[in-house]
Amino acid sequence: MLFRSGKVEWEFANKAETHDIQLLPNGNVLLPMPKSVIAEVNREGKVVWQYECKPKAGYTGRIEVHAFQQLPDGNVMIAESGNRRIIEVNREGKMVREVPLTVENPNPHRDTRMARKLESGNYLVCHEGDGKIREYDPTGKVVWTYQMDLGGRPKAPGHGVEGHGVEVYGAIRLPNGNTLIAGGNNNRVLEVNPKGEIVWKIEHNELPGIQLAWVTTLHALPNGNIIVGNCHAGPNNPQLFEVTRDKKVVWKFNDFKTFGNGLATSHVLDIKAIR
Repeated sequence: MLFRSGKVEWEFANKAETHDIQLLPNGNVLLPMPKSVIAEVNREGKVVWQYECKPKAGYTGRIEVHAFQQLPDGNVMIAESGNRRIIEVNREGKMVREVPLTVENPNPHRDTRMARKLESGNYLVCHEGDGKIREYDPTGKVVWTYQMDLGGRPKAPGHGVEGHGVEVYGAIRLPNGNTLIAGGNNNRVLEVNPKGEIVWKIEHNELPGIQLAWVTTLHALPNGNIIVGNCHAGPNNPQLFEVTRDKKVVWKFNDFKTFGNGLATSHVLDIKAIR
């Protein structure tokens, strides 16, 4: 769905679990479809391009896709959980690059969550099941790793505000070289430097009137503020909010009627933001 001023302007009926989405320069939307298909859909709801992810040679299990990204050259990067790899495919449906991923706890639902190709050509990948963010070079070599921790709180089951663990969801690389992390069920937002030191954070219950549950997508705005996705947090918490670096909440978005408890991803329109 596309919103301006809280009003739905466009929607597309889709039964796929949506963990990523991208508004393209031509106005079309890149989104997941059932059966591990990534599709480009126009404003009339017509699929104008699609690519189906299938098991690689030697693997017979399930494939899930939680992250994808149209690149500046028009190719599409796709993180394939199950296959444990990143691929880049062109608009003719040909795979033009394959990058193997390191996964310690293989699970087609948890191998990866958010993944992004960096300006350097490397890939920043969140491994939910491993509780780690890894940066890979184009050959698949791990060049940087951050291990999530429980932040002094006991591990607890559940997807809502009561759950707590290290199942990381999202990460973006900031211009200063630090990495901003959406902790997933870690219930925190963390900024870590290249040494892995936490230099800024938002804790579970730190912001007045907001409890962080499954923290998902992040957008770093030009003014330094951050838009935070807060999934599975229940009807009394915002699904999105903007916060300043001194932890003042600028605005909150909560439309439980439309999105329920599962708004996992968002895309900021008309603002040049880091995603």
